[in-house]
Amino acid sequence: MTLLALILWNGAALWALFTLLWILSLVLQDASIVDPVWGPGYVMVVWLSLLLADGAIGPRQVLVAVLVTVWGLRLGLHIFGRNRGRGEDPRYAKWRTEEGERWWWYSYLKVFLLQAFLAWLVSTPLAVAQYSRGHGALMWLDWLALVVWLVGFGFEAGGDLQLGRFKANPKNRGKVLDRGFWRYTRHPNYFGDATQWWAYFLIAAAAGGWWAVFSPVLMTWLLMRVSGVALLERSLMETKPQYREYIEATSAFFPWPRRKRG
Repeated sequence: MTLLALILWNGAALWALFTLLWILSLVLQDASIVDPVWGPGYVMVVWLSLLLADGAIGPRQVLVAVLVTVWGLRLGLHIFGRNRGRGEDPRYAKWRTEEGERWWWYSYLKVFLLQAFLAWLVSTPLAVAQYSRGHGALMWLDWLALVVWLVGFGFEAGGDLQLGRFKANPKNRGKVLDRGFWRYTRHPNYFGDATQWWAYFLIAAAAGGWWAVFSPVLMTWLLMRVSGVALLERSLMETKPQYREYIEATSAFFPWPRRKRG
């Protein structure tokens, strides 16, 4: 099987997965079910690539499969637990109201098919790493990728854990978390997520797939400018008066020592 065929198979699998989710969302009247599947969707891709690619399985293939599985399942379980019992996400509920009777098919294009397409593009380094059967021995780039991944996973999982504990305390209602990872970046979870995708790219680069750099660039741009920082901060500034002061003192994305205000 060629690399192109492998990438196309991954695209077909993602299309099938998100189409089934769309059908289920129509039954449940809840488009939010797509969110917890974002991470596990990549787990499906990395293992499908492992099974379909030709040749013997080497340590590089095992490494990327394990890292993506740990990241994807943790993210999926975290989002599922966070969203459980809260009803449809306000973003989707707003679109549902705006689109009215055409939402049933419009949601397929705007939510499910779009996410499937983005996931397919971003997952390219995973296919490249699994395809490189003849170059499976680990090299310095793979070990660097592991270090980068550990940093990213620490920021993402650690940031989510700290935020979850902060929100669980009723005394913190209306307040802004500015301790731990959140002292150095306003979005440690998004920074950590992007960092892990740079790690997956490094593994692909170790196999010769430098051209797949568009994947972490796209993911970083999405998190910073589209679905992550930009979208969330508009809401936070409206609901939390202290957040503007937090913005003045804390880096938006990349970790950095706090700035002195005034």
